[in-house]
Amino acid sequence: MTTAPRLDPVRVESVDDPRLCDYRELKEQRLQAESGKFVAESIGVIALLLKSPLAVDSILTNETKYESVAQALADSGRTDVVLYVAAQSIMDGIAGFNVHRGCLAVGRRPNTTRVPSDARLVIALEDLVDVDNVGAIVRNARAFGADALLLSPRCADPYYRKAIRVAMGNTFSLPIVRALDWPDALLACKAQLGAQLLAAVVDNTAQPLSEYRRTGPVILLLGSEGPGLTPTTVALCDHRLTIPMAGADSLNVATAAAVFLYQLC
Repeated sequence: MTTAPRLDPVRVESVDDPRLCDYRELKEQRLQAESGKFVAESIGVIALLLKSPLAVDSILTNETKYESVAQALADSGRTDVVLYVAAQSIMDGIAGFNVHRGCLAVGRRPNTTRVPSDARLVIALEDLVDVDNVGAIVRNARAFGADALLLSPRCADPYYRKAIRVAMGNTFSLPIVRALDWPDALLACKAQLGAQLLAAVVDNTAQPLSEYRRTGPVILLLGSEGPGLTPTTVALCDHRLTIPMAGADSLNVATAAAVFLYQLC
């Protein structure tokens, strides 16, 4: 562990400080994709962000978390991150909610436009709009060794503050591509990788997951809670796979993703 340097933080004395505009009213889902930025929260997530290749503009912390943030900065070796320190009440007033984790950071979104050419296991999400599920799937993807995440245009933002928190910061180390055209981008990815398309479905007539044998690159397709994958997308797939149920009729999509990934890995 590197000794925390003697930093010269910027003291914030007012909720209206114009330098903190990126941290304002975060409950309103500020800093969407068009901004090129995102907000991360909690010391553990921010430490991962600082160790990632992503650019970091600044960190806003209260006095309680200052030493931990300073240590994370020292360990990362970064010297270009502006560190703001504010009283808890001022931080809450800027963010628009009680920042009980005590620190926030503004990072820069990566410009990832294509799934890596050597990817062997890709997760594709179609119209999954719940940020908690998207964040949980990112965490599962990293846990089981998936190489990338491909999103349809209507999917929730994986760089939304809550999605990053649920993903435990694994968002920063997983290539994530948002498609502009669907399913064209899916078919292009299939051709690029020479992969099979696997549809995760809730259907007793589909092939049980345990009977599928992976022989090469695959793209696992997961749909939104409730409607699932669209019939058009399912028709493009090489295999329809299901998890047989003993009682409940289905699983939460993030839980199902973990089961699929464990089997495919």
